[in-house]
Amino acid sequence: MSELGGKDGSADGALPPSLMVDAFDVRVADVADIDLERLQALSISVGWPHRAEDWQFAREVGHGFVALDEIDRVLGSAMWFPHGDEFATIGMVITSPRLQSLGVGEWLMKRVLSATAGRTYRLNATRAALALYRSLGFIGHRTVFQCQGQARRGDRPPSAEPVRRLEAADLAAVTALDERAFGTSRAGLIARLFEQSVGYGLERDGALVAFALCRPFGRGHVVGPVVAGLDEDAVAVVHPHVDEHDGRFLRLDTHLDEGIFPLFLARSGLRVFDTVLSMSLGAPLTDPATRSPDHPVTYALASHALG
Repeated sequence: MSELGGKDGSADGALPPSLMVDAFDVRVADVADIDLERLQALSISVGWPHRAEDWQFAREVGHGFVALDEIDRVLGSAMWFPHGDEFATIGMVITSPRLQSLGVGEWLMKRVLSATAGRTYRLNATRAALALYRSLGFIGHRTVFQCQGQARRGDRPPSAEPVRRLEAADLAAVTALDERAFGTSRAGLIARLFEQSVGYGLERDGALVAFALCRPFGRGHVVGPVVAGLDEDAVAVVHPHVDEHDGRFLRLDTHLDEGIFPLFLARSGLRVFDTVLSMSLGAPLTDPATRSPDHPVTYALASHALG
């Protein structure tokens, strides 16, 4: 519905200077059927850096819905990324700024939860979306620190074991180590990330104990996932990526805010830019504070959407 009228409310026949929109007729569509340029325009509208290529990758490894108005403008999106039949991460939940208070995000989220019923979930919530997720039963756990900036080459960290470039034959070991850290197998996602990424790994006694992948994303490159059991190992596998992107934009998202690893990031030019909150529905997250050589953890996320 809309209402027209002059500033003084008179009906003098003059064309009003503005139009107040009270409601929209919204329909749902599959995210796979929408032009990438329109999806990118939606993420740009909320200040997210996703390229068309990043949207395409999300569509290849996940599923989702968009909300469209009567003239097919994209008003919102929500996606899920399944790992087996019992778990999924949720991401790319975006609502056009002018409609964020009109329930579009909740409508899309309920469709996602209905389409994926029976799973447990994780997501990373912006401050604007916290109330929505809490109303749906999600529980907050810990902060994710979005660290980014111009990478700055530093001294090579001491390490008893040499770090080497990962090869195709290392995929199985990377997948297994990621599963131990993340808590569930992400074999399909890790394989796709491996195709797009440069990776470095560290072995001890013939077994892979740490790895870091880096791929093009957003304004430059993102490092993640990073898995290790010791801070020194995590630093060792991330350091080559910092060196290779010296002077260029680099991003890494981590749950850790104290200790050797975040200090290394700050010295490498990757300072905290923003934060989100990791949340779950149905199962708690692994606590990164429990890390040890026998208990690897995720030092850096693949992305906010992918976890």
